[in-house]
Amino acid sequence: MSRLRPPARSAVRALRPHLPRGLRVRLVVAFLLAAAFGALLTAGLTFQRARAAILDRAEETAVTDLRAQLDSLAPDLTLPPTTDDLRGLTRQLDQAGGARAWHSSASYRGGEPVAASPGAPPVPEELRETVRDSGRAVHQRTEHDGSPWLALGMPVTYSDRPGNTDTTTATATPTATTTGTGSGSDTLSGLTVYAAFPLDDDQADIDALVTAAQAGAVPALGLALVPALFAARSVLRPVRRLRHGAERIAAGELTTRLDTEGRDELADLTRAFNTMAETLEGDAAELRRLEAGARRFAADVAHELRTPLAAMAAVTEVLDEDAASGVLPADTEDAVRLISEEVRTLARMVEDLMEVSRFDAKAAPVHREDVDLRTLVTKTLQLRGWAHGERVRADLPEPAPVHVDPRRIDVVLGNLVANALHHGRPPVTVAVRTRDDLVRVTVTDHGPGIPDDVLPHVFDRFYKADAARPRSGGSGLGLAIAHENAALHGGTLTAANHPDGGAVFTLTLPSAASSPGTT
Repeated sequence: MSRLRPPARSAVRALRPHLPRGLRVRLVVAFLLAAAFGALLTAGLTFQRARAAILDRAEETAVTDLRAQLDSLAPDLTLPPTTDDLRGLTRQLDQAGGARAWHSSASYRGGEPVAASPGAPPVPEELRETVRDSGRAVHQRTEHDGSPWLALGMPVTYSDRPGNTDTTTATATPTATTTGTGSGSDTLSGLTVYAAFPLDDDQADIDALVTAAQAGAVPALGLALVPALFAARSVLRPVRRLRHGAERIAAGELTTRLDTEGRDELADLTRAFNTMAETLEGDAAELRRLEAGARRFAADVAHELRTPLAAMAAVTEVLDEDAASGVLPADTEDAVRLISEEVRTLARMVEDLMEVSRFDAKAAPVHREDVDLRTLVTKTLQLRGWAHGERVRADLPEPAPVHVDPRRIDVVLGNLVANALHHGRPPVTVAVRTRDDLVRVTVTDHGPGIPDDVLPHVFDRFYKADAARPRSGGSGLGLAIAHENAALHGGTLTAANHPDGGAVFTLTLPSAASSPGTT
């Protein structure tokens, strides 16, 4: 059975709505949403109040008109009325409705309402019960044929008029309202009149309100866009200045300062930025001063040591000759050889320090020549006694023309091979390849490789992978000098680990056709 797989992550991301990313767009959208919400809330409240006012006015007017007509027609009605009497009353009421065009009906003592117009809507049962229970005029909004209608129910009272004891007449209760109370001298006659009329005109007024609100929404949002853009501009201007200032700081322009305007949060942020830039400038100046002092100190010490070391080297050469002749006692001979070795190590370190100081001062001379890199590799191995035997192997299958300083490239190759023999295991392979106007020399050993935490620091000056390791015969500057020499020639020197084990150093140089001119 095949299993359902979840949709790809990219497909899910594609289904997500694309939200605005720019701060300006988000500010404008938020402002417009707030304006739209405020306008919508105001329009809604206004609509509700206006609609209620229109309907209340229609209800009050209808109740007043119906009461006035009943006050005029009811006294002529004989109680108890017959069905024809009720129909005649409702006919007169329909004719008196005028522009309101209501449809009336009447009932006596809970009977079925009698209407003169055959198109009169039925009286809601709820309205009839409310009028019967309350004895007051009641109105109710209903729907008939999909249109809003207002239905009224009004009980009629009767009283014995003064001066006339033989005739009983009916009259609409003067307090026949939804909230009023009846008079104590009036009695319900049992006659109830109902009237219903459409609210089309009032509904048209309400619809006009809705149309006006909708028509005014778009211009309102358009007008709200102007202050939204202004607000976004006022907020983004200092943010944009801060971004430009940060970019200048990142580019090294530590003297960058920003003008501060106002006393809001963005102004506080600008002041904090200026304080940060001032602190960075002071710290950078102090670091440059300390670094320049350290370089000058190293250069001065190395320069001052050259003369005494030259004298010491001359003395050690004489002592070496005596030690080799066998005229010195055995203990003295061992001491002389140890002193000679240490003097030579110290002399090499001083020369390396002098070379590093020239690199720092940008004063290292480069004397370029057109040579075949294979020739340089062969000479380097021969001069150091690595050309014969199985400890170092050369893989030089094709010509590799370069335009370099032979002495400096010899220093680079010698340091790389010596480092591979000392820290790795033989055999060490030196391979030369040419590709894409570049010449690459790889030096590969078969040792344990370089720890991952050491790889980023192998070209640092005086770096030790293990501070507790025994002192080696090198100065700790060989790989750093090799890296600087590669950069002088427009090349690179990198270190990595081979997948099968061992360290791999790669020297990349431009070929003779693409290398710079002689310096």
